[in-house]
Amino acid sequence: MEVGVPFDLIVTIVNKGHSETVITASKEAGAEGGTIIPGRGTGIRENKKLWGIPIEPEKDIVLTIVPQENSDAVLKAIVKASKLDKPGAGISFVLELTKVAGICHMCMLDQE
Repeated sequence: MEVGVPFDLIVTIVNKGHSETVITASKEAGAEGGTIIPGRGTGIRENKKLWGIPIEPEKDIVLTIVPQENSDAVLKAIVKASKLDKPGAGISFVLELTKVAGICHMCMLDQE
């Protein structure tokens, strides 16, 4: 079942171990949670070497689905808490979702 509420997906990529900061800030701003996926970085600031071998720093990718009306507040909270205005701290961006399924508590509200 699709939910009739418009949603956004906030994607945040931070250094490994910093995902809890993102989740906490998101929840305080009105999000209900998030999904953390491990990843590797290859940005311009991540070309360090150890004994001549390139190191690919580990990253946490946090996916947060929020109603569009909460998107700006949650993004601002993530940027502030994670210090994303500083070089090398990470990145966050928002994608508009055209269809969402599986958010059952929202489905129940939509059916009332």
